[in-house]
Amino acid sequence: MAITETNILNRLYFVAGSMFVFALAVVFKLCTIQFVQGEAYIAMAEERNIQDMDIPANRGNVYSSDGSLLATSIPKYDIRIDAIQPKNDVFNALVKPLSDSLSKFSGKPSSYYLKRIKKARLDRNRYFLLARNISYSEYIRLRNFPMLNLGAIKGGLIVTQEEKRDHPMGGIAERTIGYEKIDDDGNVTRPGIDGYFGKKYLRGKNGKRLMQKIGSGKWKPIVDYDQVEPQDGYDIYTTIDVNIQDIAHYSLLGQLETYEADHGCAVVMDVKTGEIKAISNLGRSTKGNYYERLNYAVGESHEPGSTFKVMALMAALEDRVIDTSTIVDTKKGSKRFYRRTITDSRGYGKISAARALEVSSNIGMATIVDDHYSEQPRKFLNRLKSWKLHDTLGVSLIGEGKPIIPEPGDAIWSKNALPSMAYGYNLQMTPLQILTFYNAIANNGEMVRPRFINAVKEFDREIETFDKEVISQKICSDKTLAEIKEILKNVVVRGTGRRMYSENFSMAGKTGTARTDYNDYEAWRKDRKYVSSFAGYFPADNPKYSCIVVIHKPSTKIGIYGADVSGPVFKRIAQKIYTETPLVDALESLEVVDKKTDADYHMFYETAQTYKTIMPSVIGLPAMDALALLENMGLKVKMEGAGTITSQSVNKGIKVKQNQTIVLRTS
Repeated sequence: MAITETNILNRLYFVAGSMFVFALAVVFKLCTIQFVQGEAYIAMAEERNIQDMDIPANRGNVYSSDGSLLATSIPKYDIRIDAIQPKNDVFNALVKPLSDSLSKFSGKPSSYYLKRIKKARLDRNRYFLLARNISYSEYIRLRNFPMLNLGAIKGGLIVTQEEKRDHPMGGIAERTIGYEKIDDDGNVTRPGIDGYFGKKYLRGKNGKRLMQKIGSGKWKPIVDYDQVEPQDGYDIYTTIDVNIQDIAHYSLLGQLETYEADHGCAVVMDVKTGEIKAISNLGRSTKGNYYERLNYAVGESHEPGSTFKVMALMAALEDRVIDTSTIVDTKKGSKRFYRRTITDSRGYGKISAARALEVSSNIGMATIVDDHYSEQPRKFLNRLKSWKLHDTLGVSLIGEGKPIIPEPGDAIWSKNALPSMAYGYNLQMTPLQILTFYNAIANNGEMVRPRFINAVKEFDREIETFDKEVISQKICSDKTLAEIKEILKNVVVRGTGRRMYSENFSMAGKTGTARTDYNDYEAWRKDRKYVSSFAGYFPADNPKYSCIVVIHKPSTKIGIYGADVSGPVFKRIAQKIYTETPLVDALESLEVVDKKTDADYHMFYETAQTYKTIMPSVIGLPAMDALALLENMGLKVKMEGAGTITSQSVNKGIKVKQNQTIVLRTS
């Protein structure tokens, strides 16, 4: 059928009408978006491109007992340039001088930067990286380079800051002090003091600032907007003595290397207060090097072996089922207990209970406990419980190991449980828990909780202080204490620790050698490894410090016994503390002016810029050098006099704020 002119016109009218209706719908939608939904869409756009982001607060510092810096947060900076932000005339005039300055900073050719910055502008790159992870002093230098010195709007400067945790003393006691640990999912955890006190004291409160999205995952601060400033965390002053810590660390390290051991720990504790003066935890890497891997002293529960014989004998003495002169038959070095044979290193025959502990007779201790407690095991267990040996210490560190002391009805309980426990098997304790008991003996029976913290401060203002905490006022009678002290002294004089004896220096304590995997003989037979330990205190008659040294899996080709492996570490720590720390104390009491007169100013400057929130000592520096150093830290200086600095209003190691006033007095 032929198409008429009228049909064609009708079709055209229909198409035109449809297009007109579509155009009206588009206009209507645009008007709706503009006037009705406009604010909602604008808000969505701003939410995607402008966000309120955190300004991380500076984490508080961790100090030793004498104010030495153990851990601090150092600001690190990334410097970028918004390559399309500067105007053409500014960019063209300054891109070459900027490239020259960057070349001097990094050592790369100027052409390297010139080519890349120009390309970044052509590519409309608003987030071009110039320098990464630089220090505060380097940041100050870069921000004064051509173009960057014009700031964010005119020069395109973009600065992002992160806080990095730094340990000025290296890895010493790092596990106890704490550090950042990032898992596979990017989560940050912190062991040690840094982790335990982080949320309450160290973390601080983050600030807020507006950030603008300038690319995929890239943001820059919006200038000229008010921001909420972060509040820095408080500082923690620990009980750690850096000199004793150094002694313990290197004494342990040397012995681990000599005996090719798997890992070990050493702890030094102040007898009266419970303050931990040193704690070293070293584990062996696959390459044979030793470093702070785990906090073995606090977290690793294991069978203590012969160091537990002290508790077993004290229980019998305190319950008055024996006295120190009670004769016990150790046979010829082998005795059968309930289908299990217990052996000694050699036969001692009939000896006193005191002598049984001095020579560390397994048979002697097992016989005493089995003879007097086999029919009433809970009497023995209740004595241990009265000393809190079944409880954790509740120390201020995450991950304390739980002691295991079996009772009748437990899966690991049998007739052999008590004889085994008598010489330190079939139960588990951590080194710190064992040390706490020995410390109570040294402290005339008063058991105090080990303490790692002295105070929490904000600058020089005390927020909280930590004092001695008593776990038990008196663990036993004075008679039992006197007897056990005499035996522990004789262990070193004529017992298993006699190789440690010195006419010039007295020590008291107990050796320990425990087989690994005691309850799984087949597992132990595969490698036949041991745990060697020594726990005690010094000086023997008027104890100042208690100490424990535990070394796991020393090479059996070299030695395994506590007296040979761990005892020398204990002796070295004890002797060095009393021969070296008095000298250190005397040197520290001298006037420090002479020490700093010839010091290199640049060393002081670099230190002050690295730890820019920590007040350095400027005593002994010329007034003008001290003035320049502190002003470069962002401090205000009031000088009284001229010449050499003799005193400062804020002590070394105290945290300072930007624009804080420091008063310096001169000679």
